[in-house]
Amino acid sequence: MQIEKELAKVRPQKETLLTIGVFDGIHLGHQRLLTHLRDEARRKNWLSGVVTFKSHPKAVLSPENKLLWLSDLEARISLLRGLGIDVIVALPFTPELARLTARRFVQLLKEHLKMRGLIIGPDFALGRGREGDAEKLRLLGQEMGFSVEIIPAVVLDGQVVSSSAIRQALAQGDMKKAEKLFGRLFSLNGQVVSGDRRGRVLGFPTANLELKPEQALPSDGVYATIAHVGHELMPSVTNIGVRPTFGGSKRRVETCLLDYQGELLGQKLTIDLADKLRDERRFNTVEELKAQIGRDVEQARQILSERMK
Repeated sequence: MQIEKELAKVRPQKETLLTIGVFDGIHLGHQRLLTHLRDEARRKNWLSGVVTFKSHPKAVLSPENKLLWLSDLEARISLLRGLGIDVIVALPFTPELARLTARRFVQLLKEHLKMRGLIIGPDFALGRGREGDAEKLRLLGQEMGFSVEIIPAVVLDGQVVSSSAIRQALAQGDMKKAEKLFGRLFSLNGQVVSGDRRGRVLGFPTANLELKPEQALPSDGVYATIAHVGHELMPSVTNIGVRPTFGGSKRRVETCLLDYQGELLGQKLTIDLADKLRDERRFNTVEELKAQIGRDVEQARQILSERMK
Protein backbone atom coordinates (compact mmCIF):
# COMPACT_ATOMS: atom_id res chain seq x y z
CA MET A 1 0.00 0.00 0.00
CA GLN A 2 1.45 3.33 -1.12
CA ILE A 3 0.29 5.31 1.91
CA GLU A 4 1.90 2.81 4.28
CA LYS A 5 5.17 2.99 2.35
CA GLU A 6 5.11 6.79 2.59
CA LEU A 7 4.31 6.80 6.30
CA ALA A 8 6.97 4.17 7.00
CA LYS A 9 9.62 6.64 5.77
CA VAL A 10 8.78 8.95 8.70
CA ARG A 11 10.23 7.93 12.01
CA PRO A 12 9.27 10.45 14.71
CA GLN A 13 11.43 10.20 17.80
CA LYS A 14 8.55 10.96 20.17
CA GLU A 15 4.78 10.64 20.31
CA THR A 16 2.90 13.09 18.15
CA LEU A 17 -0.07 15.41 18.19
CA LEU A 18 -1.39 15.54 14.62
CA THR A 19 -3.71 17.40 12.33
CA ILE A 20 -4.71 16.40 8.80
CA GLY A 21 -5.70 18.51 5.82
CA VAL A 22 -4.79 20.31 2.63
CA PHE A 23 -4.26 23.65 4.42
CA ASP A 24 -4.36 25.49 1.11
CA GLY A 25 -3.05 29.00 1.69
CA ILE A 26 -2.43 28.53 5.45
CA HIS A 27 -4.99 31.26 6.17
CA LEU A 28 -5.98 32.69 9.57
CA GLY A 29 -8.25 29.76 10.36
CA HIS A 30 -5.46 27.30 9.61
CA GLN A 31 -3.01 29.39 11.61
CA ARG A 32 -5.19 29.30 14.73
CA LEU A 33 -5.44 25.51 14.57
CA LEU A 34 -1.76 25.01 13.78
CA THR A 35 -0.42 27.31 16.50
CA HIS A 36 -2.69 25.59 19.04
CA LEU A 37 -1.40 22.23 17.81
CA ARG A 38 2.21 23.37 18.17
CA ASP A 39 1.69 24.82 21.66
CA GLU A 40 -0.24 21.79 22.94
CA ALA A 41 2.39 19.39 21.59
CA ARG A 42 5.15 21.33 23.34
CA ARG A 43 3.18 21.38 26.58
CA LYS A 44 2.84 17.60 26.47
CA ASN A 45 6.45 17.12 25.32
CA TRP A 46 5.23 15.53 22.08
CA LEU A 47 6.01 16.45 18.48
CA SER A 48 3.55 18.54 16.47
CA GLY A 49 2.74 17.02 13.09
CA VAL A 50 0.78 17.82 9.94
CA VAL A 51 -0.36 15.23 7.44
CA THR A 52 -1.12 17.02 4.18
CA PHE A 53 -1.53 16.03 0.54
CA LYS A 54 0.57 16.58 -2.57
CA SER A 55 -2.54 16.93 -4.71
CA HIS A 56 -5.96 18.20 -3.74
CA PRO A 57 -8.42 15.42 -2.79
CA LYS A 58 -11.04 17.05 -5.02
CA ALA A 59 -8.80 16.34 -8.03
CA VAL A 60 -9.41 12.63 -7.34
CA LEU A 61 -12.93 12.75 -5.94
CA SER A 62 -14.33 15.36 -8.37
CA PRO A 63 -11.91 15.59 -11.33
CA GLU A 64 -14.49 17.44 -13.42
CA ASN A 65 -14.25 20.44 -11.04
CA LYS A 66 -10.84 22.00 -11.56
CA LEU A 67 -9.63 23.61 -8.35
CA LEU A 68 -6.71 26.05 -8.42
CA TRP A 69 -4.20 26.23 -5.56
CA LEU A 70 -3.74 29.28 -3.36
CA SER A 71 -0.32 27.91 -2.41
CA ASP A 72 1.58 24.96 -3.84
CA LEU A 73 3.15 22.20 -1.77
CA GLU A 74 6.53 23.93 -1.51
CA ALA A 75 4.94 27.13 -0.21
CA ARG A 76 2.70 25.26 2.23
CA ILE A 77 5.62 23.31 3.68
CA SER A 78 7.60 26.53 4.08
CA LEU A 79 4.69 28.21 5.89
CA LEU A 80 4.16 25.17 8.13
CA ARG A 81 7.83 25.16 9.09
CA GLY A 82 7.61 28.88 9.78
CA LEU A 83 4.84 28.16 12.30
CA GLY A 84 7.11 25.73 14.14
CA ILE A 85 5.54 22.43 13.10
CA ASP A 86 7.93 19.56 13.86
CA VAL A 87 6.81 16.81 11.46
CA ILE A 88 5.31 17.40 8.00
CA VAL A 89 4.13 14.42 5.96
CA ALA A 90 2.92 15.05 2.39
CA LEU A 91 0.98 12.09 1.02
CA PRO A 92 -0.16 11.55 -2.57
CA PHE A 93 -3.97 11.57 -2.53
CA THR A 94 -4.87 8.52 -4.59
CA PRO A 95 -8.04 6.45 -5.18
CA GLU A 96 -6.45 3.84 -2.90
CA LEU A 97 -6.17 6.36 -0.07
CA ALA A 98 -9.74 7.58 -0.71
CA ARG A 99 -11.02 4.02 -0.20
CA LEU A 100 -9.42 3.61 3.24
CA THR A 101 -11.82 3.44 6.17
CA ALA A 102 -11.45 5.98 8.94
CA ARG A 103 -10.43 3.17 11.29
CA ARG A 104 -7.64 1.96 9.00
CA PHE A 105 -6.35 5.47 8.39
CA VAL A 106 -5.99 6.32 12.07
CA GLN A 107 -4.48 2.87 12.70
CA LEU A 108 -1.73 3.75 10.23
CA LEU A 109 -1.18 7.12 11.89
CA LYS A 110 -0.82 5.48 15.29
CA GLU A 111 1.44 2.76 13.97
CA HIS A 112 3.82 4.88 11.89
CA LEU A 113 3.57 8.39 13.36
CA LYS A 114 3.03 7.49 17.04
CA MET A 115 -0.15 9.56 17.11
CA ARG A 116 -1.46 10.27 20.62
CA GLY A 117 -3.84 13.07 19.73
CA LEU A 118 -5.68 14.58 16.77
CA ILE A 119 -6.72 18.22 16.39
CA ILE A 120 -9.29 19.04 13.70
CA GLY A 121 -11.56 21.79 12.42
CA PRO A 122 -15.35 21.75 12.88
CA ASP A 123 -16.20 20.36 9.41
CA PHE A 124 -13.36 17.84 9.22
CA ALA A 125 -13.96 14.26 8.09
CA LEU A 126 -11.66 11.52 6.82
CA GLY A 127 -11.94 8.04 5.40
CA ARG A 128 -14.11 6.44 2.78
CA GLY A 129 -17.23 8.49 2.11
CA ARG A 130 -16.10 11.01 4.78
CA GLU A 131 -17.27 8.54 7.43
CA GLY A 132 -14.69 9.71 9.96
CA ASP A 133 -16.41 12.84 11.26
CA ALA A 134 -15.71 14.29 14.71
CA GLU A 135 -18.08 11.94 16.53
CA LYS A 136 -16.73 8.85 14.77
CA LEU A 137 -13.14 9.91 15.47
CA ARG A 138 -13.92 10.48 19.15
CA LEU A 139 -15.30 6.94 19.41
CA LEU A 140 -12.23 5.55 17.62
CA GLY A 141 -10.02 7.58 19.92
CA GLN A 142 -11.65 6.16 23.04
CA GLU A 143 -11.17 2.66 21.67
CA MET A 144 -7.65 3.06 20.27
CA GLY A 145 -6.11 5.46 22.74
CA PHE A 146 -5.87 8.92 21.17
CA SER A 147 -7.55 12.22 21.98
CA VAL A 148 -9.62 14.33 19.57
CA GLU A 149 -9.98 18.11 19.92
CA ILE A 150 -12.05 20.38 17.66
CA ILE A 151 -10.92 23.96 17.02
CA PRO A 152 -13.76 26.33 16.01
CA ALA A 153 -13.62 28.23 12.74
CA VAL A 154 -12.32 31.81 12.65
CA VAL A 155 -15.02 34.35 11.74
CA LEU A 156 -14.20 37.84 10.43
CA ASP A 157 -16.89 40.41 9.70
CA GLY A 158 -19.51 37.71 9.92
CA GLN A 159 -17.78 35.43 7.39
CA VAL A 160 -16.01 32.16 8.11
CA VAL A 161 -12.37 32.37 7.03
CA SER A 162 -11.90 29.73 4.34
CA SER A 163 -9.95 29.00 1.18
CA SER A 164 -13.20 29.43 -0.78
CA ALA A 165 -13.72 32.93 0.64
CA ILE A 166 -10.17 33.85 -0.35
CA ARG A 167 -10.66 32.53 -3.90
CA GLN A 168 -13.76 34.72 -4.16
CA ALA A 169 -11.81 37.77 -2.97
CA LEU A 170 -9.07 37.08 -5.53
CA ALA A 171 -11.63 36.72 -8.31
CA GLN A 172 -12.86 40.20 -7.41
CA GLY A 173 -9.34 41.62 -7.22
CA ASP A 174 -10.01 42.53 -3.59
CA MET A 175 -6.49 42.19 -2.22
CA LYS A 176 -7.33 43.97 1.05
CA LYS A 177 -9.96 41.37 1.88
CA ALA A 178 -7.63 38.55 0.80
CA GLU A 179 -4.93 39.96 3.07
CA LYS A 180 -7.33 40.11 6.00
CA LEU A 181 -8.35 36.47 5.49
CA PHE A 182 -4.78 35.28 4.96
CA GLY A 183 -3.29 37.34 7.76
CA ARG A 184 -0.60 38.38 5.27
CA LEU A 185 -0.27 39.51 1.65
CA PHE A 186 -1.13 37.03 -1.09
CA SER A 187 2.05 35.84 -2.82
CA LEU A 188 2.99 34.38 -6.19
CA ASN A 189 6.18 32.36 -6.68
CA GLY A 190 7.72 31.46 -10.01
CA GLN A 191 10.75 31.49 -12.24
CA VAL A 192 11.63 34.48 -14.40
CA VAL A 193 11.55 33.42 -18.06
CA SER A 194 12.13 35.17 -21.36
CA GLY A 195 9.32 37.35 -22.66
CA ASP A 196 8.98 39.47 -25.78
CA ARG A 197 10.91 42.35 -24.10
CA ARG A 198 8.11 44.76 -24.94
CA GLY A 199 8.43 46.33 -21.49
CA ARG A 200 11.89 47.62 -22.35
CA VAL A 201 10.50 49.33 -25.44
CA LEU A 202 7.88 51.00 -23.26
CA GLY A 203 10.56 52.16 -20.84
CA PHE A 204 9.40 49.83 -18.06
CA PRO A 205 11.30 46.51 -18.31
CA THR A 206 9.45 43.60 -16.77
CA ALA A 207 10.20 40.14 -15.38
CA ASN A 208 7.94 37.54 -16.98
CA LEU A 209 6.94 35.14 -14.20
CA GLU A 210 6.33 31.48 -15.09
CA LEU A 211 3.77 30.01 -12.71
CA LYS A 212 2.39 26.52 -12.34
CA PRO A 213 -0.85 26.12 -14.32
CA GLU A 214 -2.78 25.15 -11.18
CA GLN A 215 -1.86 28.41 -9.40
CA ALA A 216 -4.85 30.60 -8.49
CA LEU A 217 -4.55 34.20 -9.67
CA PRO A 218 -6.45 37.38 -8.84
CA SER A 219 -8.56 39.05 -11.52
CA ASP A 220 -6.78 40.62 -14.49
CA GLY A 221 -5.39 44.04 -13.79
CA VAL A 222 -2.45 46.09 -12.56
CA TYR A 223 -1.27 45.65 -8.97
CA ALA A 224 1.06 47.39 -6.54
CA THR A 225 3.40 44.61 -5.44
CA ILE A 226 6.46 43.90 -3.33
CA ALA A 227 9.16 41.78 -4.98
CA HIS A 228 11.53 39.57 -2.98
CA VAL A 229 14.97 39.71 -4.58
CA GLY A 230 17.33 37.67 -2.46
CA HIS A 231 16.85 39.10 1.03
CA GLU A 232 15.74 42.49 -0.28
CA LEU A 233 12.20 43.80 -0.69
CA MET A 234 11.60 46.03 -3.69
CA PRO A 235 8.59 48.08 -4.83
CA SER A 236 7.12 46.81 -8.06
CA VAL A 237 4.11 46.98 -10.36
CA THR A 238 2.64 43.75 -11.70
CA ASN A 239 0.33 43.26 -14.65
CA ILE A 240 -1.85 40.15 -14.77
CA GLY A 241 -3.66 39.58 -18.02
CA VAL A 242 -3.41 39.23 -21.78
CA ARG A 243 -2.07 42.71 -22.72
CA PRO A 244 -5.00 43.67 -24.99
CA THR A 245 -3.24 46.74 -26.40
CA PHE A 246 -0.89 44.37 -28.22
CA GLY A 247 -3.56 41.86 -29.18
CA GLY A 248 -2.42 39.27 -26.67
CA SER A 249 -4.40 36.16 -25.83
CA LYS A 250 -2.18 34.28 -23.36
CA ARG A 251 -2.58 35.22 -19.72
CA ARG A 252 0.70 36.38 -18.22
CA VAL A 253 2.13 37.73 -14.98
CA GLU A 254 4.72 40.46 -15.61
CA THR A 255 6.44 42.47 -12.89
CA CYS A 256 8.29 45.75 -13.23
CA LEU A 257 10.77 46.23 -10.37
CA LEU A 258 10.96 49.97 -9.84
CA ASP A 259 14.45 50.32 -8.39
CA TYR A 260 16.34 47.34 -9.74
CA GLN A 261 18.92 47.22 -12.51
CA GLY A 262 20.17 43.63 -12.28
CA GLU A 263 19.38 40.51 -14.32
CA LEU A 264 16.60 38.25 -13.03
CA LEU A 265 16.28 35.81 -15.93
CA GLY A 266 16.30 32.24 -14.66
CA GLN A 267 15.92 33.24 -11.03
CA LYS A 268 13.08 32.40 -8.68
CA LEU A 269 10.99 35.42 -7.79
CA THR A 270 8.29 35.97 -5.17
CA ILE A 271 5.88 38.87 -5.36
CA ASP A 272 3.41 39.98 -2.67
CA LEU A 273 0.27 41.65 -4.03
CA ALA A 274 -0.57 44.69 -1.91
CA ASP A 275 -3.41 46.39 -3.81
CA LYS A 276 -5.13 46.50 -7.17
CA LEU A 277 -4.52 49.76 -9.04
CA ARG A 278 -6.89 49.25 -11.97
CA ASP A 279 -8.40 46.72 -14.35
CA GLU A 280 -6.50 45.73 -17.45
CA ARG A 281 -7.77 47.58 -20.53
CA ARG A 282 -6.92 48.22 -24.15
CA PHE A 283 -5.32 51.55 -25.08
CA ASN A 284 -5.64 53.15 -28.50
CA THR A 285 -1.95 53.96 -28.79
CA VAL A 286 1.32 52.85 -27.22
CA GLU A 287 1.86 56.43 -26.01
CA GLU A 288 -1.41 56.30 -24.05
CA LEU A 289 -0.29 53.04 -22.47
CA LYS A 290 3.12 54.48 -21.53
CA ALA A 291 1.48 57.48 -19.89
CA GLN A 292 -0.86 55.24 -17.90
CA ILE A 293 2.01 52.99 -16.77
CA GLY A 294 3.78 56.10 -15.50
CA ARG A 295 0.70 56.95 -13.43
CA ASP A 296 0.51 53.35 -12.21
CA VAL A 297 4.11 53.53 -11.03
CA GLU A 298 3.53 56.74 -9.10
CA GLN A 299 0.40 55.36 -7.47
CA ALA A 300 2.20 52.14 -6.55
CA ARG A 301 5.07 54.08 -4.99
CA GLN A 302 2.62 55.98 -2.79
CA ILE A 303 0.88 52.80 -1.64
CA LEU A 304 4.09 50.88 -1.05
CA SER A 305 5.95 53.68 0.71
CA GLU A 306 3.76 53.05 3.76
CA ARG A 307 3.97 49.26 3.45
CA MET A 308 7.75 49.12 3.19
CA LYS A 309 8.76 51.55 5.93
